Amino acid sequence: MIDLFDKYPEWVGMPEFDQQNKKPFKEIIVRFETENDYLDFQKKLNQQLTLKTKSIWHPFKSHWGVERKVYVNEP
Repeated sequence: MIDLFDKYPEWVGMPEFDQQNKKPFKEIIVRFETENDYLDFQKKLNQQLTLKTKSIWHPFKSHWGVERKVYVNEP
């Protein structure tokens, strides 16, 4: 077995990454009989949905978090 620190010495001394639990408290399935019902639901939530939308947060929460983070390699 290869020790990752031997293969990637730049990782030595790096802080450990701990991913916080991002699972929702509750999930529900909502069904709409008509397109008008679907449009009315969007208005009530004040969120724009498309036919490709599979999930949303309520209240709205960007999937990027507070701000979109971009990592750059500075010289």
